[in-house]
Amino acid sequence: MSDLSDLIAYSPAVAAARRDGVPIVALESTIITHGLPYPDNLETARSVEAVIREAGAEPATIAIMGGHIRIGLTETDLEALAQAERVQKVSRADFATTLASGRTGSTTVAATMIAAHLAGVSVFATGGIGGVHRGAEDTFDISADLEELARTPIVVVSAGAKAILDLNKTLEVLETKGVPVIGYQTDAFPAFWSRTSGLPVPLRADTPEEIAAVHAMQARLGMPSGLLVANPVPAADEIPLEDMRGYIERAQADANAAGITGKDVTPFILARIADLTSGRSVPTNIALVRNNAVLAGRLARAIAERAPVP
Repeated sequence: MSDLSDLIAYSPAVAAARRDGVPIVALESTIITHGLPYPDNLETARSVEAVIREAGAEPATIAIMGGHIRIGLTETDLEALAQAERVQKVSRADFATTLASGRTGSTTVAATMIAAHLAGVSVFATGGIGGVHRGAEDTFDISADLEELARTPIVVVSAGAKAILDLNKTLEVLETKGVPVIGYQTDAFPAFWSRTSGLPVPLRADTPEEIAAVHAMQARLGMPSGLLVANPVPAADEIPLEDMRGYIERAQADANAAGITGKDVTPFILARIADLTSGRSVPTNIALVRNNAVLAGRLARAIAERAPVP
């Protein structure tokens, strides 16, 4: 790999963590620019970073700003990104273009995985991954997140995949691409706002140390894929799937009627669901992201403390 020191910019806090051997957890930035309105987005970003620090790790919110891959954002950076308009939502296909143009870009799951890997960060906390969209047999609308999980060795902690997707097909694609999907203290695949999708999770682990051992073994074997940790939303915060089904179907129908396609589908549907649930989905969304961040912080510590596999 060529020298990228002129492209990667570490925040002072992340640079200090790298120097001192403190484990680091990557965070995406699309939740800031496309997931929640201001100032909720800024408050959520701050709170998620705080819980990672409480778990003994350093958060590194990732974005593309000023022609640099920013690994960790200062308070000033977070404030600017939270209020920025017309921010590019970046995935693998437009990662290089956004960087070369100097535009501001927020990173999706796929783009965050790319940046984290370039920066030597092994663990990434998100809300829910993208996957196979409903009707993909006609539209071929499949998130780049799945391909990235197959090719980039990052541990991704999420509340499963977004419930607006075809979760059965999403799991099938992950299996085909050889991506381990591990349920954390659960045998059921979570459905974002809901603790279970009704589908079984292929693998299970009950401690961060078990997951760290799998990560280490994949590295030892030279397996290039990432690892998806499916961490259910806390029971006190969940919205049961039977309650969500009607909202999801209505939001999907509205997106189809409005001709929404591509990268605009997910933010449109999530915003529509927030409206349809009278805002009930928003605190659940925030709770699951915080819950994933806590686990990611513990997992980053377990990986850092684990003796190298001979």
